[in-house]
Amino acid sequence: MASTTPDASAAGTLTLGGDLEVRRLGFGAMRITGEGIWGPPANREEAKAVLRRALELGVNFIDTADSYGPEVSEELIAEALHPYPGGLVIATKGGLKRPGPGRWEPDGRPEHLREACEGSLQRLRLERIDLYQLHTVDPRVPLEDSVGALADLRDEGKIARVGLSNVDTAELERAREIVPVVSVQNRYSVADRDSDPVLDWCERQGLAFIPWGPLRGVGPDGTGVIGRVADAHGANELQVALAWLLARSPAMLPIPGTSSVEHMEENVAAAALRLSEEEFGELLAAGP
Repeated sequence: MASTTPDASAAGTLTLGGDLEVRRLGFGAMRITGEGIWGPPANREEAKAVLRRALELGVNFIDTADSYGPEVSEELIAEALHPYPGGLVIATKGGLKRPGPGRWEPDGRPEHLREACEGSLQRLRLERIDLYQLHTVDPRVPLEDSVGALADLRDEGKIARVGLSNVDTAELERAREIVPVVSVQNRYSVADRDSDPVLDWCERQGLAFIPWGPLRGVGPDGTGVIGRVADAHGANELQVALAWLLARSPAMLPIPGTSSVEHMEENVAAAALRLSEEEFGELLAAGP
């Protein structure tokens, strides 16, 4: 890859809900917290430097959640970036509780989602959240009740747009009967494509698809198809994996996360990497 300053704008843009344009390479702010996504990071100032560097590199979509830390990621975003520059979109999520490091428990009760959203508003120092997402479906709570709570928050002006995470197409259809849904965040990478049907559905319906774990299953071992493609571009395997996602669908909005400024720069550099049709097809055929 050419040694130019990375710029997320090279990834192009997509529109959330028909009226909110963002660049198609964002930043996932989960890993700026402590080990196990629990507690503060080892170096708070470095975590804030990562966030500031993201904006310097043209990133204007940051994804977080109240459960990251818990609360730590949102607090750091506000500490590092508030007052927010125009055009920056901060998306957050509610619906998971954290009883301890590495532990995640769904809670889709309407009262919990309201409390979670209001807490996020305070921590992020926002009057309204541009994109608020249900973090997961709670099997103990009817989906309609959880989504209905987000619809109420939208009607009250506390959130502008609703997204869903960790859902299938049937759940999407049910949710869309209650409130407009502008995005889906499911696990997806070049090596993990179980959500292909959801991605294709999002592309047909005009929703953004935000893959979490966009580098899952990809290792810098220099072997196989992905290693060969990386060598051909003077890139690394992780950059090729991000470039593949961007080429996979115009609905794709990858949000690679990191706690390192250096890795942030490498990730954003992938926005300018263009795979040939043959390279894309080889990676597609290689399979998970």
